[in-house]
Amino acid sequence: MPDTEREEREGFRELLLFTLGGYALSLVSAYILDTFNLQRNPIGEWIVRTFAGEGESIFEGIFAIKNRLLGGAGSLAEAYGWGKFLGIALPWVVDWGSRLAGINMYSWKSFYVPYLYAMGDQIGATLSMFLFFARGEGGILPGLVRYLQNPVSVASLLIILIVPIGLLTARLLGFSPTTQILVSLETIAANLCWVPPLVGAILEGKDG
Repeated sequence: MPDTEREEREGFRELLLFTLGGYALSLVSAYILDTFNLQRNPIGEWIVRTFAGEGESIFEGIFAIKNRLLGGAGSLAEAYGWGKFLGIALPWVVDWGSRLAGINMYSWKSFYVPYLYAMGDQIGATLSMFLFFARGEGGILPGLVRYLQNPVSVASLLIILIVPIGLLTARLLGFSPTTQILVSLETIAANLCWVPPLVGAILEGKDG
């Protein structure tokens, strides 16, 4: 495999572990909040969703900063980490804006809130990866071609498109996150951000 492709895949095992850490923090926080009868506390939901959907983004941002401070060459994993880190705030704005607008946070009308917590940072990562390829290939069109040829970036694009369909379907079928544990589980189920790092880790393993 060419050195450039090997560099692009470097570091994805570490990113995969970050996702699992975010899930664990969310479940523990949800259990504590439910224990204290704070099942529908909006601040509690914000904390639980942030850990479940974006906890790994904080760690991934640290990964990207660490790699840059150590003077490492820019890699696809680093670009992925930066994109996720910079996409953290989007769901916070949408969540609190929706609450202020009086939208029912437990009905199908708010399915986009867990989607953005789970995938908002992934959208940022996807855009960041595209820019990584565009810079590397010297243009938007060749960058797009390279983007569509890379299994990690294609996996990222696919989960962004698939997840909202699943969330909306579950809400329409009657699912309602009325406890913090359900809030956590819904966001974890929607947070397929582990898929692109898993693809990258598998490819790293094949490279030896």
